[in-house]
Amino acid sequence: MSRNMLSDRFRRVDVDAFDENKFVDEEEEEEKGGENQLGPDEAEVESLIRQSLTGNMMGALQAVLNNPPINTKNQTVKKHAEGLVLKVLTGFKSSEIEKAVQSLDKNKVDLLMKYIYRGFEWPSDNSSAVLLMWHEKTLSVGGVGSIVRVLTARNTV
Repeated sequence: MSRNMLSDRFRRVDVDAFDENKFVDEEEEEEKGGENQLGPDEAEVESLIRQSLTGNMMGALQAVLNNPPINTKNQTVKKHAEGLVLKVLTGFKSSEIEKAVQSLDKNKVDLLMKYIYRGFEWPSDNSSAVLLMWHEKTLSVGGVGSIVRVLTARNTV
């Protein structure tokens, strides 16, 4: 008899842990860590926008992309975060957009693309033109993969 047949270690393996069809409720994951995400810090973003005369819009963009309300289902928080992002994006000069997008890492470029598409859903006065400029520059940095990741993501901003 082979040596492997005498061992009973295989009986202690939890085969359900390897099942790819195992259901995990998203609400349970949200309760663990999703409720403390209240979006970007409005006071910090507003102060950086006021300092934009000295060229600190890059800092405002970084600040507004920190702590996105992805795991929350509270639509008012998401709408408020979208408003802050749109306020920052419209504050940029068109010549500074490409430099700002290039300063972001891959995850923040994808997050910016999520906000751009969210802004396309509910356009306001002159926001579509600004968002189209941002979309062009973000697409050149993130590529088509960024759009695919945004459109297939389950969590929205």
